[in-house]
Amino acid sequence: GKNYFDHAIEMGGKGVPDKPVVFQKPLSTVVSYETPKVVIPNKEIHHEIELGVVIGKTASKISEESAMDHVAGYFLALDLTAREDQAAAKKSGLPWDLSKGFDGSLPLSSFVELSSVRDPHNLDLEFKINDEIKQAGSTAKMHYKIPFLISYISQTLTLNEGDILLTGTPAGVGPIEHDDIIEGSLKQGEEVLAHFKWTVEKQ
Repeated sequence: GKNYFDHAIEMGGKGVPDKPVVFQKPLSTVVSYETPKVVIPNKEIHHEIELGVVIGKTASKISEESAMDHVAGYFLALDLTAREDQAAAKKSGLPWDLSKGFDGSLPLSSFVELSSVRDPHNLDLEFKINDEIKQAGSTAKMHYKIPFLISYISQTLTLNEGDILLTGTPAGVGPIEHDDIIEGSLKQGEEVLAHFKWTVEKQ
């Protein structure tokens, strides 16, 4: 979390934190790109478009220099957040699990092969609601780069094959509502590496 300076500012911070913000989302959060709808609870749910990094082999206490050897590929990910619940948890000093880990809070694109990506730190992220661009940013603006994130987390938590590491979101986060058409893309220059499109259903 808060790995892009502009997003950290819009969330009320003075800049990117001194250490990466780490939280976990369970398997039940995942929504396939093949699913026609994203179903969310009837509360204030915010979108956060992100590059997801797929771990290809076990990483435990590894160095930054070897970190990319543990990457299998990428996803375009939507980190959905129950913003009011998150704010309440922050205020009380409680974990973010319920605000970040509710069912359906991690919609994913199709898998992006490792060989398709020339430089994961030079990709463009875009998110639209009803054809209006809400978020647009470049992974070049990540404060903590992917090798550092993998190494940092692996010092405490063993990363296993198939784990997905989210890398932060650019500015522009905001709510999604019932019947919104949400759409995201991951581009390498003019090439679209990944894309998703869903209808939102609030329950």
